[in-house]
Amino acid sequence: MSFEFKMPKLGESITEAAIITWFKNVGDTIEEDEMLLEVATDKVDSEVPSTVSGVIEEILYEANAVIKIGETIAIIKTDGKVSTSKKKSKESTVIQSDSEESQKNKNRKKKRTVIPSIVEESHSASFSVSNSNQFFSPLVIEIAKTHHISFEELARIPATGHEGRLRKSDVFQYIEDGRPYKFAQPVAQQDPTAYRIPQLNFDKGKGKVIEMDRMRQMIADHMVYSKHTSPHVTAYVEADLTNMVNWRNANKVAFQEKHGERLTFTPLFVETVAKAVKDFPNINASVDGKNIIVKEDINIGMATALPSGNLIVPVVKHADTKDLKALASNVNELANKARENNLKADDIQGSTFTISNVGTFGSVMGTPIINQPEVAILALGIIKKRPEVITTEKGDEIAIRSMMYLSLSFDHRVVDGFLGGSFVRRVADYFEQFNVNRKI
Repeated sequence: MSFEFKMPKLGESITEAAIITWFKNVGDTIEEDEMLLEVATDKVDSEVPSTVSGVIEEILYEANAVIKIGETIAIIKTDGKVSTSKKKSKESTVIQSDSEESQKNKNRKKKRTVIPSIVEESHSASFSVSNSNQFFSPLVIEIAKTHHISFEELARIPATGHEGRLRKSDVFQYIEDGRPYKFAQPVAQQDPTAYRIPQLNFDKGKGKVIEMDRMRQMIADHMVYSKHTSPHVTAYVEADLTNMVNWRNANKVAFQEKHGERLTFTPLFVETVAKAVKDFPNINASVDGKNIIVKEDINIGMATALPSGNLIVPVVKHADTKDLKALASNVNELANKARENNLKADDIQGSTFTISNVGTFGSVMGTPIINQPEVAILALGIIKKRPEVITTEKGDEIAIRSMMYLSLSFDHRVVDGFLGGSFVRRVADYFEQFNVNRKI
C-alpha cells in the first residue's frame, strides 16, 4: 500500500515549515525511524524521521519549499504496517527539541549587544538570494528581522550548514563578532521592473569573468564597511632609514647564525611602531558608540599577502614586551604560516594597530584603509636610495641616503590631526635615530 507522509506537527504555534534537504531520493529504501528530511521553522531546525518502512515512491516538494503542517509531502510504498505510536513519539521529541532550542535562542539574545542598522524588511516566510541561490530558513529570517539585518548582509555571513546553508548559530556568531558586513552592497535585482527604474545596457566588453571567492568577498565587504564607518584622513612623513638599513645589512648574517632566525625589516618596523604606540596610547584604540576604548595590549597586525593574492592580517601579540629575537621569531612564524595557508583563528585576532608594508610590492607610498575596529593604520613605502641634502659638522652636503615615505590613515572621529601627525612623525624619528652600535 502507499502511505502518505505528511509534514509533522513541530510545535504548538507552528503552522508551516520549510524543507531544507531530503536525505532520501525516489526509489530509495527507508526504514522506520530513519531520517527522511530536514526542515526549518521560525523556532528550530529539525531532522524528521520516517514513521514507516518502505520505498520512496514520490517526493512532492523540492528543497526550499514552505509547506503547511499536515500537508502530504511524500508517498512511501509500504507492506501495510504503520506504527502510529512511533509517530507520536517522534512528534513529541521534535516538540521537546523545539522548546529547548527556543530557550537557548532567548538566552543567546540576552547575552548579545547588537549595533542597529537600516534594513529592508520582508514579509515572506523564506528568502532565496538570486545571485547565489542561497536559502534562508524562517528562523534565520526572524533573527535577521529582530536584529535589523538585511538580506544582502545575510548573504555575506559564512555558512556552516549542510550544502552551505546559513544556520542560526552562524547568525548569532556574526552578531557577536560585531557585524563586519553591515554595509554589504545590495544584490542586483533580477526583475528589471522591480523598482520601475529603466535598465541601462552597458558594453561590458570581452574578457574573462572571474567570480570572487569567499575570502575576496569578505575583504571587499570589510573595506566598504571601514570606509562607511570611519572618515579617513591620511598624514604623510618622510624618514631617513640609512642607519637602520646599514645596521641590518651588517648584522643579518650574524643574527641568523646566533638566533636561528632571518632578520627582515618587518620585526624592526614592528618594534619601532610598538614603541611609538606607547608614546601615543590613544592611537591604540577602538570606537564603541560614543565611547573610545584605549587598549591595554599593543598587538601589531601586519598585512600579509596569501598565495591566492588575498590579504590577511596576522597579529604579533604584546609586541611592546618582546625583544628583537622574539619579534623576528614571531614574524617569521606568522609569515610562513600565511605562505602555507596554515594560519589559525588565534593568529589573526586581537590586533590593535596595523602596519602595511606596501614597499614590498615596490610602492612608494600608500593610502591604506583602516582595519576595523582600529582607529589607524600605517603604510610603509619602499626604501629607496636617493641624493639628499643633509647637515653635517662641515655644513650642508649632498649624500646618498635610504629614504622611505610613511603614510598614516586615521579615523577622524576620534583621532585629530595633531595626534595622527605627531604619531607618524614619532615613528619616523625613531627610524632615523636607530642605534648603529646596537648589539644582536
